[in-house]
Amino acid sequence: MCRNIRPLANFEPPAADDEIQAAALQYVRKISGTVKPSQANTEAFDRAVAEVTAASARLLESLVTSAPPKDREVEAAKARARAAARYGT
Repeated sequence: MCRNIRPLANFEPPAADDEIQAAALQYVRKISGTVKPSQANTEAFDRAVAEVTAASARLLESLVTSAPPKDREVEAAKARARAAARYGT
């Protein structure tokens, strides 16, 4: 999976529409193998991003968990610590 796609479920506050759209865009870019589609493929690319965004939003809205919501700042700090350990910064 693309490293830029982050988990969006079970956060407080919930994932924003722009976060869901950004993840969908990364997903479509990954599976299509292109960052910017050709003019001939722009419509199909944009439609795929919209459909993946809508499906992702529906999924996030319907997920149920008994785990407490994750804090974005805590998760970001954990990611920075993992990066520091990995890259020695």
